[in-house]
Amino acid sequence: MKLEDLEVYNISMDLSDKIWFIVEKWDFFKKDTIGKQLVRAIDSVSANISEGFGRNTYKDQRSFYYYSRGSLYESKTWITKAKRREIIDEATYNEFLNDFNTLGIKLNHFISSVTKLMNNETNTK
Repeated sequence: MKLEDLEVYNISMDLSDKIWFIVEKWDFFKKDTIGKQLVRAIDSVSANISEGFGRNTYKDQRSFYYYSRGSLYESKTWITKAKRREIIDEATYNEFLNDFNTLGIKLNHFISSVTKLMNNETNTK
């Protein structure tokens, strides 16, 4: 299996691009404060998935997938701040929130599957 075959990786890459293209249109102050934080957080989701994928043990992999999930939750906070501060409208916010929730569910299932593999590996030793 290749990294590019992972659904959670592809979804996170698409979501980070979607956010990038919205944030790049913001004025300097909004980009420099919330925008940079949001882009870094959402980019970190796919970056940690890819770093975990390159690790040798399921335990190491799972740690990076947990970091990825943490970055996803951080992204939700930044997008919520953007909505509360009227940088994005309600419809855009709801769309992103739906995307974050969908990815979160898939990421949790992915982490669970890696945990099962890790536990099976431990039990067969």
